[in-house]
Amino acid sequence: MWSVNYVIAKTAPGVISPHVLALGRWFLAGLILAALSHRELWRERRHTLKVWPQYLVLGTLGMLICGAWVYWAAETTTAINIALIYAASPVLITLGAVLGLKERFSWRQGWGVALALLGVLNVVVKGQWATLSQVVWVLGDGLVVFAMVAWAAYALLLKKWASPLSSTARLAATCMGGSLVLLPFALTEWLTTQHATWSGMASWLVIAAALFPGVGAYWAYGFCQKTLGASRVAASLYMGPLYGSLVAWLFLGETLGWHHAVGAAMILPGIYLASQKPVTQ
Repeated sequence: MWSVNYVIAKTAPGVISPHVLALGRWFLAGLILAALSHRELWRERRHTLKVWPQYLVLGTLGMLICGAWVYWAAETTTAINIALIYAASPVLITLGAVLGLKERFSWRQGWGVALALLGVLNVVVKGQWATLSQVVWVLGDGLVVFAMVAWAAYALLLKKWASPLSSTARLAATCMGGSLVLLPFALTEWLTTQHATWSGMASWLVIAAALFPGVGAYWAYGFCQKTLGASRVAASLYMGPLYGSLVAWLFLGETLGWHHAVGAAMILPGIYLASQKPVTQ
């Protein structure tokens, strides 16, 4: 379901602007999640209001940078690049947990971090290491790198900031925080872009983004985690960039280059190594 977001991102240019799409996606997803957890949200309203700055920060990282900026990136880069670069997020989460949360770190994890990040660089420079001065740097790739870092920060802050809310209620609150952050950007975009008209296709893109890579992927992840176990689900996430690249090739007609294959060959093993917990003596 996450791969659907890449198709949406590449379909959106000329139909709906990035921040408007992100606002529609997360506001609709937030309404659905809030409807499912409204009793809990009301019961914990005092605590939620007490820590409201946290939800603005989480919304900025998870919905603005990891949402709108990815849609913005899709205007100048390919869905394959987005899938492969974004895949290195777990590596940064591991690194951040070591530096910020003082978790243990092994040499194996260190090699994994280095290998995965090298794979990301290979995708960004299109494998042209010998002629770096001739590489055409694309804004979209840079935005996805920022989104990758933001997602790692989002995941680490979720762990650092404990909450009495369930995962559903907490995500609903985060969606609302993200919607507040996105609102001024979306309004500015709506008033200044040339295609500031609403269409049926724009509605479908918002609904699809909210239901599939939003609520649907979240539900599917939770269901699989309960049914298969956390370790099996974590292992399946390594296939995400491959699914994303396959979807981009099949439905968007994008070309798979050698730099994508080499990048994937470094990123996937790197994620696996970096995600292995150190052996306790």
